[in-house]
Amino acid sequence: MSPQDPGTRRATISDVAREAGVSPSTASVVFSGKTPVSDATRQRVLDAAAELGYTGPDPRAASLRRGRSGIVGVVFEEHLRTAFLDPVKTLMMDGLADAVAPLGAGLLLLRDHEPTGTGPSLTTATLDAAVLVGCSGFLRESLAAVKARGIPVVVIEGDAGDDVPRIGLDNREAQRQAASHLRALGHRDVAVVTLPARAGWERGWLRDDTAIAVDVTRERLAGALDVFPDAVAYGAAGSFIDEGLAAGREIFADPERRPTAVIAQSDLLAAGVIRAAEEAGLRVPEDVSVTGFDGIVVDGLAPYELTTLVQPATDKGRAAGTAVAAMLEGTPAASIRFTCTFREGNTTAPAPA
Repeated sequence: MSPQDPGTRRATISDVAREAGVSPSTASVVFSGKTPVSDATRQRVLDAAAELGYTGPDPRAASLRRGRSGIVGVVFEEHLRTAFLDPVKTLMMDGLADAVAPLGAGLLLLRDHEPTGTGPSLTTATLDAAVLVGCSGFLRESLAAVKARGIPVVVIEGDAGDDVPRIGLDNREAQRQAASHLRALGHRDVAVVTLPARAGWERGWLRDDTAIAVDVTRERLAGALDVFPDAVAYGAAGSFIDEGLAAGREIFADPERRPTAVIAQSDLLAAGVIRAAEEAGLRVPEDVSVTGFDGIVVDGLAPYELTTLVQPATDKGRAAGTAVAAMLEGTPAASIRFTCTFREGNTTAPAPA
C-alpha cells in the first residue's frame, strides 16, 4: 500500500499493524507509549506508518472516547503578546502545562475579550476547563461566561467566591514582611510602586485605594500600608522594567521630597526604580533602599541582588492544573494559599541620616 493521496482513505492503525506484521494492539502502544516494546518492533511499526502516510491516532476519536476536548483554556486580562514578558507568568504556565499533561490535555490561551470578534473565546472555544489568571475587571465577566457553560474553573491570584478553587499567595503578609524589614532599618519616608490598579490602568499616582480592582495589587499595597500608613503609591501600567523606570522618575523628581525607600510590587518594577535612582544621582542602597517581589532572575541587574519576596510561581501553576484534574474527575478541588520567602539582598540598607 502506498502513502495516502489527497482524497483517498486515511490509513488506520490496523493498516499499519498489517504492514508491519504485528497485532493492532502492539502497533497502538508504539504510538501511545503506555507499554514498552522492543526497539526492533517500534522501528518496524514506525517504518510501516511512514510508508502508509499514517501520522498517528486521530485526536478527534480520542476526544470522543474520553468525552473531552483535551483543551484547558487559560484566560488573561492583558494582551497575550505582553503576558509572557513577565517571567512569573512563564513559570506559572510551565507548572500548569506539566500538571495537565497526564490528562492528555493542552492549553489554549485566551483573552477575556477577543478584540476582533473572530478568534476563539470563552463562549465559543471547546474547553474541558478554564483557568483564570487574576479575577478582576473584565475577568469577572469571563467567570460568569464559564459558569454559564458549566465548565470547571480555577482562579490563580483572584477571588471568585467560595465555590471556585483559588490558587493564591500570602500577598499581604509577605509585603508586610518586606516593609517591616525597611522599618527596622530606620526608614520612615517610603513610596510604593504598585502593579496596575484595574483593567486598562494608565500609570499614575494612586489617590484612593478604593479605585484598585486587582486583588494582588490591593493586598500587597495593604501589607505596605500596615507598616507605613502614610506611604504614597504610584500605580504602574504593568510589571515591566520600563514601567518601574517611569514610576521612579516621578518619585525621585523632587529632590526635597524623595523617599529613603521604595517598595515595588514586582522585581521588574524594582529594577526600573533602581535605574531611575541612578539617573537621579542616588546610590542604592546608601541613599535609597529598594525592595521587589517575585524572586525571579532579572537580566542586567548586577551588581545588585534584590531584597525581595520569593514566590513559588511554578508551584502555583502546577496546583491550578492539579485542581483542574480533580474537577474533571468529579472530585473536590481545594483552594491553596502559598507562602512567600523573604530574601535579603544588597538593595536595602539603614536609612540615611
